[in-house]
Amino acid sequence: METAQFIDVLDREGRSLGEAAAAAGVDAKVPTCPQWQVRDLVRHTGMVHRWATTFVVEGHTAYHPDGGLPDLDGDALLAWFEEGHRALVDALLAAPPDLACWQFMPAPSPLQFWARRQAHETTVHRVDAESARGTIGPVEPAVAVDGIDELLRSFHARAKSRVRTERPRVLRVRATDADDAVWTVRLSPEPPVAERGESGAADCELSGGAEQLYLSLWNRQPFPAVTGDASLAELWREKSAVTWN
Repeated sequence: METAQFIDVLDREGRSLGEAAAAAGVDAKVPTCPQWQVRDLVRHTGMVHRWATTFVVEGHTAYHPDGGLPDLDGDALLAWFEEGHRALVDALLAAPPDLACWQFMPAPSPLQFWARRQAHETTVHRVDAESARGTIGPVEPAVAVDGIDELLRSFHARAKSRVRTERPRVLRVRATDADDAVWTVRLSPEPPVAERGESGAADCELSGGAEQLYLSLWNRQPFPAVTGDASLAELWREKSAVTWN
């Protein structure tokens, strides 16, 4: 996917998130994130949007802390979210291709990094908001495949990843409804190393539609199918959760 496509996804998914949050109400529980109510989801995602915007607009070349969660609720909170989402989309649209700023995962450019990361951040949290509303819309297959790739080859390649095994193991992830959508993930005491393609035998395979795999790898639903050593699927479920701090 290209940068412009990521910005389009971010734009659409953020608007859908806001609509679902308003329909559910800020008091509603979020089934996909049981510790949250909708207000917590909106505060978090809105804070992340504003944090990302500071890098794009202000050009920070090193880590810069977020602005914290707002002391807002109800309609004021929803309006705050919409304002921040719009500002992020506009900032990315206005940014030059050679934007120079900090990024926390490899990417062809900082601009593509922030567009891609925020597209997936917002897509997953849109699903959260819609789970609170009661009806969840689809994730486009191309978005789901790219999101799996980002999660496996970038997010969990970082030193922060806790998905580790005492001895080397191999996890395969296979999207059954997309071309060239197979990943081989090598687990060890070090951070996972994932590559695109089917390389060698696997101890466990997670398979299913790209959308199902995307959401299950982000711990939003059960894995569609597990073959082989199911303990590796459980390891992913227990250790892959991403927290803000």
